[in-house]
Amino acid sequence: MNNLYNQSDVKAILKRVEKLTPNAERKWGKMNVSQMLAHLNAFLEVGLNINFQKRMFIGRILGSFFRPYYVNKKQFPKNSPTGKNFIFNDKKDFENEKNKAIRLIKEFYKNGPEQCTKQPHQFFGNLTPNEWAIAQWKHFDHHLRQFNC
Repeated sequence: MNNLYNQSDVKAILKRVEKLTPNAERKWGKMNVSQMLAHLNAFLEVGLNINFQKRMFIGRILGSFFRPYYVNKKQFPKNSPTGKNFIFNDKKDFENEKNKAIRLIKEFYKNGPEQCTKQPHQFFGNLTPNEWAIAQWKHFDHHLRQFNC
């Protein structure tokens, strides 16, 4: 399964991120390309123990039930719900967000499973480092497809 601890998967994701341009048009959703990168960066920071998110009440009830669907091989569906802490409506600098995404992807890979967060996912709860790596890859893949990359 693709994940951000697999070197070839990381290289492929980085190549796709590199193809993004500031005027890339989305196929679905509301974010522009710069906001999408900020969104991805914020979630990647969770896996890196930089950005801590409080558990959602509904996630405490339903998260473990839905977790197997989150880390399986199926792509994330278009227009999936987004946690309010990961929505950016303000103007973001494309080059800064793109460079940050590249740096964070490399850092996540380099740190490896040993340094992955032990904090629970805000909805799905406790994830293993491998599940975090799968979720991060799927999340990048989802939004890169959103912008034709």
